[in-house]
Amino acid sequence: MIVKNKSLKAGLISGLLLVATAAQAQVSVMLPANPGGGWDSTGRQSMAAMNEAGIYTGTVNYTNRGGAGGTIGLAEFKNKADGKADELAVFGAITVGSITMNNSPIKLEDFKPMARLTAEYLVLAVRPDSPYQTLGEFAAALKENPGALAVGGGSAGGVDHIALALLATASDGDAGKINYIPQAGGTETITGIVNGTLAAGISGISEFQQFADMGRVKILGITSAERMEGLDVPTFKEQGFDIELANWRGVLGSPNMPEENYQEWINRFEQLNDSDAWKETMAIQGWEPFFLTGAEFGEFIQAESERINEVLKDTGLIK
Repeated sequence: MIVKNKSLKAGLISGLLLVATAAQAQVSVMLPANPGGGWDSTGRQSMAAMNEAGIYTGTVNYTNRGGAGGTIGLAEFKNKADGKADELAVFGAITVGSITMNNSPIKLEDFKPMARLTAEYLVLAVRPDSPYQTLGEFAAALKENPGALAVGGGSAGGVDHIALALLATASDGDAGKINYIPQAGGTETITGIVNGTLAAGISGISEFQQFADMGRVKILGITSAERMEGLDVPTFKEQGFDIELANWRGVLGSPNMPEENYQEWINRFEQLNDSDAWKETMAIQGWEPFFLTGAEFGEFIQAESERINEVLKDTGLIK
Protein backbone atom coordinates (compact mmCIF):
# COMPACT_ATOMS: atom_id res chain seq x y z
CA MET A 1 0.00 0.00 0.00
CA ILE A 2 1.35 3.46 -0.96
CA VAL A 3 0.23 6.32 1.29
CA LYS A 4 0.45 9.75 -0.35
CA ASN A 5 -1.27 11.79 2.35
CA LYS A 6 1.55 12.93 4.68
CA SER A 7 -0.71 13.37 7.72
CA LEU A 8 -2.24 9.96 7.23
CA LYS A 9 1.21 8.44 6.69
CA ALA A 10 2.55 10.04 9.88
CA GLY A 11 -0.48 8.81 11.79
CA LEU A 12 -0.01 5.27 10.55
CA ILE A 13 3.67 5.27 11.49
CA SER A 14 2.88 6.67 14.93
CA GLY A 15 0.21 4.05 15.42
CA LEU A 16 2.53 1.25 14.38
CA LEU A 17 5.18 2.49 16.83
CA LEU A 18 2.62 2.53 19.63
CA VAL A 19 1.56 -1.03 18.82
CA ALA A 20 5.18 -2.18 18.74
CA THR A 21 5.92 -0.50 22.06
CA ALA A 22 2.82 -2.02 23.64
CA ALA A 23 3.81 -5.46 22.36
CA GLN A 24 7.24 -5.11 23.96
CA ALA A 25 5.90 -3.86 27.30
CA GLN A 26 5.82 -7.19 29.09
CA VAL A 27 8.03 -8.98 31.55
CA SER A 28 8.13 -12.61 32.67
CA VAL A 29 8.66 -13.38 36.35
CA MET A 30 9.60 -16.86 37.56
CA LEU A 31 8.22 -17.56 41.04
CA PRO A 32 10.05 -20.77 42.05
CA ALA A 33 7.48 -21.72 44.68
CA ASN A 34 3.84 -22.65 45.02
CA PRO A 35 1.22 -19.86 45.06
CA GLY A 36 0.71 -18.10 48.37
CA GLY A 37 4.21 -18.31 49.83
CA GLY A 38 6.80 -15.64 50.51
CA TRP A 39 8.44 -15.71 47.08
CA ASP A 40 5.08 -15.65 45.35
CA SER A 41 4.03 -12.64 47.42
CA THR A 42 7.35 -10.85 46.91
CA GLY A 43 7.20 -11.20 43.14
CA ARG A 44 3.56 -10.28 42.70
CA GLN A 45 3.51 -7.49 45.29
CA SER A 46 6.68 -5.83 44.02
CA MET A 47 5.40 -5.72 40.46
CA ALA A 48 1.98 -4.50 41.64
CA ALA A 49 3.64 -1.69 43.60
CA MET A 50 5.79 -0.86 40.57
CA ASN A 51 2.60 -0.58 38.52
CA GLU A 52 0.87 1.55 41.14
CA ALA A 53 3.84 3.92 41.29
CA GLY A 54 3.92 4.22 37.49
CA ILE A 55 7.42 2.74 37.29
CA TYR A 56 6.45 -0.21 35.12
CA THR A 57 2.91 -0.52 33.80
CA GLY A 58 3.32 -3.22 31.17
CA THR A 59 2.06 -6.79 31.24
CA VAL A 60 3.56 -9.17 33.80
CA ASN A 61 3.53 -12.91 33.10
CA TYR A 62 4.03 -15.05 36.22
CA THR A 63 5.10 -18.68 36.38
CA ASN A 64 4.88 -20.67 39.63
CA ARG A 65 7.22 -23.65 39.72
CA GLY A 66 7.74 -24.89 43.27
CA GLY A 67 9.99 -27.57 44.67
CA ALA A 68 13.44 -28.20 46.13
CA GLY A 69 13.88 -24.76 47.65
CA GLY A 70 13.46 -22.93 44.38
CA THR A 71 16.08 -24.90 42.49
CA ILE A 72 13.55 -26.55 40.16
CA GLY A 73 12.09 -23.22 39.10
CA LEU A 74 15.50 -21.60 38.72
CA ALA A 75 16.74 -24.49 36.58
CA GLU A 76 13.77 -23.98 34.25
CA PHE A 77 14.35 -20.22 34.29
CA LYS A 78 17.99 -20.67 33.33
CA ASN A 79 17.18 -22.97 30.43
CA LYS A 80 14.34 -20.90 29.00
CA ALA A 81 15.45 -17.33 29.70
CA ASP A 82 19.19 -17.40 28.96
CA GLY A 83 20.19 -14.27 27.06
CA LYS A 84 16.67 -12.84 26.96
CA ALA A 85 15.58 -9.39 28.08
CA ASP A 86 12.78 -8.72 30.58
CA GLU A 87 13.14 -12.08 32.32
CA LEU A 88 13.22 -12.02 36.13
CA ALA A 89 13.17 -14.60 38.91
CA VAL A 90 12.51 -14.28 42.63
CA PHE A 91 14.78 -16.11 45.06
CA GLY A 92 16.23 -15.71 48.53
CA ALA A 93 18.24 -17.03 51.43
CA ILE A 94 16.38 -20.33 51.24
CA THR A 95 17.80 -20.94 47.78
CA VAL A 96 21.40 -20.77 48.97
CA GLY A 97 21.14 -23.71 51.37
CA SER A 98 18.78 -25.66 49.14
CA ILE A 99 21.30 -25.71 46.30
CA THR A 100 23.72 -27.53 48.60
CA MET A 101 21.16 -29.77 50.31
CA ASN A 102 19.64 -30.89 47.00
CA ASN A 103 22.98 -31.24 45.18
CA SER A 104 21.58 -28.91 42.54
CA PRO A 105 23.72 -28.01 39.53
CA ILE A 106 22.36 -24.46 39.74
CA LYS A 107 24.95 -21.75 40.41
CA LEU A 108 23.67 -18.36 41.54
CA GLU A 109 26.62 -16.62 39.90
CA ASP A 110 25.21 -17.71 36.53
CA PHE A 111 22.36 -15.21 36.95
CA LYS A 112 22.40 -11.41 36.98
CA PRO A 113 22.17 -10.09 40.58
CA MET A 114 19.45 -7.48 40.31
CA ALA A 115 17.97 -6.41 43.64
CA ARG A 116 17.76 -7.58 47.22
CA LEU A 117 14.40 -6.27 48.38
CA THR A 118 13.30 -7.38 51.82
CA ALA A 119 14.14 -9.31 54.94
CA GLU A 120 11.74 -11.14 57.19
CA TYR A 121 12.57 -12.57 60.58
CA LEU A 122 11.55 -16.06 61.57
CA VAL A 123 9.28 -17.19 64.37
CA LEU A 124 8.69 -20.54 66.05
CA ALA A 125 5.04 -21.30 66.75
CA VAL A 126 3.12 -24.03 68.58
CA ARG A 127 -0.49 -24.81 69.42
CA PRO A 128 -1.90 -22.57 72.16
CA ASP A 129 -2.34 -25.67 74.37
CA SER A 130 1.14 -27.01 73.62
CA PRO A 131 3.14 -28.42 76.55
CA TYR A 132 5.85 -25.96 75.49
CA GLN A 133 4.78 -22.48 76.48
CA THR A 134 8.20 -20.84 76.20
CA LEU A 135 11.10 -21.17 73.80
CA GLY A 136 13.21 -22.45 76.68
CA GLU A 137 10.79 -25.31 77.34
CA PHE A 138 10.72 -26.23 73.67
CA ALA A 139 14.52 -26.10 73.43
CA ALA A 140 14.88 -28.34 76.48
CA ALA A 141 12.63 -30.95 74.88
CA LEU A 142 14.55 -30.59 71.61
CA LYS A 143 17.79 -31.30 73.45
CA GLU A 144 16.40 -34.30 75.33
CA ASN A 145 14.83 -36.06 72.35
CA PRO A 146 15.22 -34.13 69.07
CA GLY A 147 13.64 -36.84 66.93
CA ALA A 148 10.42 -36.81 68.93
CA LEU A 149 9.50 -33.25 67.97
CA ALA A 150 8.22 -32.96 64.41
CA VAL A 151 8.82 -29.40 63.25
CA GLY A 152 7.51 -28.08 59.95
CA GLY A 153 8.92 -25.31 57.81
CA GLY A 154 10.24 -24.48 54.37
CA SER A 155 12.65 -26.39 52.19
CA ALA A 156 15.43 -28.60 53.51
CA GLY A 157 18.52 -26.48 54.00
CA GLY A 158 16.54 -23.25 53.98
CA VAL A 159 16.55 -20.61 56.69
CA ASP A 160 13.71 -22.29 58.62
CA HIS A 161 15.69 -25.52 58.77
CA ILE A 162 18.87 -23.63 59.69
CA ALA A 163 17.11 -21.72 62.48
CA LEU A 164 15.89 -24.96 64.07
CA ALA A 165 19.36 -26.50 63.75
CA LEU A 166 20.89 -23.43 65.39
CA LEU A 167 18.38 -23.67 68.24
CA ALA A 168 19.29 -27.32 68.78
CA THR A 169 22.99 -26.47 68.76
CA ALA A 170 22.50 -23.51 71.12
CA SER A 171 20.68 -25.90 73.48
CA ASP A 172 23.65 -28.31 73.45
CA GLY A 173 21.53 -30.74 71.45
CA ASP A 174 22.29 -32.72 68.31
CA ALA A 175 21.23 -30.72 65.25
CA GLY A 176 21.82 -33.74 63.04
CA LYS A 177 18.97 -35.62 64.76
CA ILE A 178 16.22 -33.00 64.58
CA ASN A 179 12.96 -34.13 63.00
CA TYR A 180 12.52 -31.35 60.46
CA ILE A 181 9.73 -31.88 57.92
CA PRO A 182 9.68 -29.57 54.88
CA GLN A 183 6.19 -28.32 54.01
CA ALA A 184 4.72 -27.21 50.69
CA GLY A 185 3.79 -23.82 52.13
CA GLY A 186 2.83 -21.82 55.19
CA THR A 187 -0.77 -23.02 55.10
CA GLU A 188 0.34 -26.65 55.35
CA THR A 189 2.58 -25.80 58.30
CA ILE A 190 -0.26 -24.05 60.12
CA THR A 191 -2.57 -27.01 59.48
CA GLY A 192 0.02 -29.40 60.89
CA ILE A 193 0.43 -27.32 64.04
CA VAL A 194 -3.30 -26.98 64.61
CA ASN A 195 -4.15 -30.67 64.04
CA GLY A 196 -1.19 -31.85 66.10
CA THR A 197 0.83 -33.64 63.43
CA LEU A 198 3.56 -31.04 64.02
CA ALA A 199 4.84 -30.11 67.46
CA ALA A 200 5.85 -26.73 66.08
CA GLY A 201 6.38 -24.76 62.92
CA ILE A 202 9.00 -22.24 61.95
CA SER A 203 8.59 -19.63 59.22
CA GLY A 204 8.46 -15.92 58.50
CA ILE A 205 6.35 -13.76 60.77
CA SER A 206 3.99 -12.82 57.91
CA GLU A 207 2.92 -16.45 57.47
CA PHE A 208 2.01 -16.93 61.15
CA GLN A 209 0.93 -13.50 62.37
CA GLN A 210 -2.73 -13.65 61.32
CA PHE A 211 -3.15 -17.11 62.85
CA ALA A 212 -1.54 -15.93 66.07
CA ASP A 213 -3.96 -12.98 66.13
CA MET A 214 -6.83 -15.46 65.70
CA GLY A 215 -5.54 -17.56 68.60
CA ARG A 216 -4.86 -20.63 66.46
CA VAL A 217 -1.12 -20.69 67.19
CA LYS A 218 1.19 -19.26 69.83
CA ILE A 219 4.49 -17.67 68.81
CA LEU A 220 7.33 -18.50 71.21
CA GLY A 221 10.13 -16.38 69.77
CA ILE A 222 11.48 -14.35 66.87
CA THR A 223 14.98 -14.35 65.36
CA SER A 224 15.38 -10.56 65.18
CA ALA A 225 18.06 -8.75 67.19
CA GLU A 226 15.42 -6.74 69.05
CA ARG A 227 11.70 -7.02 69.60
CA MET A 228 9.67 -5.85 66.65
CA GLU A 229 7.38 -2.89 67.09
CA GLY A 230 3.75 -3.90 67.44
CA LEU A 231 4.60 -7.55 68.06
CA ASP A 232 4.49 -8.86 71.63
CA VAL A 233 6.96 -11.67 71.04
CA PRO A 234 10.34 -12.10 72.80
CA THR A 235 13.45 -12.62 70.71
CA PHE A 236 15.50 -15.81 70.74
CA LYS A 237 18.38 -13.75 72.14
CA GLU A 238 16.54 -12.40 75.16
CA GLN A 239 15.49 -15.97 75.99
CA GLY A 240 19.12 -17.08 76.12
CA PHE A 241 19.73 -18.28 72.56
CA ASP A 242 22.25 -16.22 70.61
CA ILE A 243 20.52 -16.57 67.25
CA GLU A 244 19.81 -13.78 64.79
CA LEU A 245 18.64 -14.81 61.34
CA ALA A 246 16.75 -13.10 58.53
CA ASN A 247 15.07 -14.59 55.49
CA TRP A 248 15.99 -12.14 52.74
CA ARG A 249 14.37 -12.14 49.32
CA GLY A 250 15.42 -10.63 46.04
CA VAL A 251 15.31 -10.72 42.27
CA LEU A 252 17.66 -12.17 39.65
CA GLY A 253 17.90 -11.33 35.99
CA SER A 254 18.27 -14.02 33.34
CA PRO A 255 21.74 -15.39 32.57
CA ASN A 256 23.45 -13.19 29.97
CA MET A 257 20.64 -10.64 30.14
CA PRO A 258 21.41 -7.72 27.79
CA GLU A 259 23.33 -5.10 29.80
CA GLU A 260 21.09 -2.18 28.87
CA ASN A 261 17.98 -4.09 29.92
CA TYR A 262 19.72 -5.21 33.13
CA GLN A 263 20.53 -1.62 34.11
CA GLU A 264 17.00 -0.54 33.18
CA TRP A 265 15.52 -3.03 35.63
CA ILE A 266 17.98 -2.08 38.37
CA ASN A 267 16.84 1.51 37.93
CA ARG A 268 13.21 0.42 38.20
CA PHE A 269 13.84 -1.45 41.43
CA GLU A 270 15.69 1.57 42.83
CA GLN A 271 12.62 3.67 42.06
CA LEU A 272 10.44 0.98 43.62
CA ASN A 273 12.44 1.04 46.84
CA ASP A 274 11.84 4.80 47.14
CA SER A 275 8.13 4.62 46.33
CA ASP A 276 5.33 5.07 48.83
CA ALA A 277 3.47 2.17 47.22
CA TRP A 278 6.27 -0.27 48.09
CA LYS A 279 6.78 1.13 51.58
CA GLU A 280 3.09 0.62 52.26
CA THR A 281 3.25 -2.93 50.88
CA MET A 282 6.21 -3.81 53.10
CA ALA A 283 4.45 -2.43 56.17
CA ILE A 284 1.32 -4.47 55.44
CA GLN A 285 3.32 -7.66 54.80
CA GLY A 286 5.58 -7.23 57.83
CA TRP A 287 8.70 -7.08 55.64
CA GLU A 288 11.80 -5.14 56.60
CA PRO A 289 13.61 -3.08 53.92
CA PHE A 290 16.90 -4.74 52.97
CA PHE A 291 17.78 -3.06 49.69
CA LEU A 292 20.87 -3.67 47.60
CA THR A 293 21.45 -3.85 43.84
CA GLY A 294 23.83 -4.91 41.10
CA ALA A 295 27.45 -5.83 41.78
CA GLU A 296 27.16 -5.17 45.52
CA PHE A 297 24.24 -7.57 45.67
CA GLY A 298 26.35 -10.12 43.79
CA GLU A 299 29.10 -9.80 46.41
CA PHE A 300 26.50 -10.26 49.15
CA ILE A 301 25.18 -13.44 47.49
CA GLN A 302 28.70 -14.87 47.39
CA ALA A 303 29.35 -14.04 51.05
CA GLU A 304 25.94 -15.38 52.09
CA SER A 305 26.55 -18.63 50.22
CA GLU A 306 29.80 -19.15 52.12
CA ARG A 307 28.18 -18.26 55.47
CA ILE A 308 25.12 -20.49 55.06
CA ASN A 309 27.14 -23.46 53.84
CA GLU A 310 29.42 -23.07 56.85
CA VAL A 311 26.38 -23.11 59.16
CA LEU A 312 25.05 -26.23 57.41
CA LYS A 313 28.38 -27.96 58.04
CA ASP A 314 28.72 -26.75 61.63
CA THR A 315 25.23 -28.01 62.50
CA GLY A 316 25.81 -31.36 60.82
CA LEU A 317 23.17 -30.86 58.13
CA ILE A 318 25.79 -31.49 55.46
CA LYS A 319 29.13 -33.29 55.64
